[in-house]
Amino acid sequence: MIISKEEEVLESLRSVIDPEIGLNIIELGLVRNVEIGDEGKVHLTMILTTPFCPYGPQIIAQVKSVLQSVTGQPGVVEMGTEMWDPSMMEEGAGGDWGLF
Repeated sequence: MIISKEEEVLESLRSVIDPEIGLNIIELGLVRNVEIGDEGKVHLTMILTTPFCPYGPQIIAQVKSVLQSVTGQPGVVEMGTEMWDPSMMEEGAGGDWGLF
């Protein structure tokens, strides 16, 4: 099965865990958009679970590191303005933690 570069990026980002919640940023629905340019450079838009997340800088640094390892070049991480809501989570995510 052949996967697209976008799918590869999203799957790789599952390694980035929000330390307060213990779920990855894909399960939490924090990645809002991924664009891959002609040169392979990734522009990613994401949000945090709270605007003043104390782990925000650490999470963003990990995302940049993953983008670099997948594409071989630095990616751009832009912070979106929408507020996170539990309905953004992947179906079934958080059930083991009693979030729902």
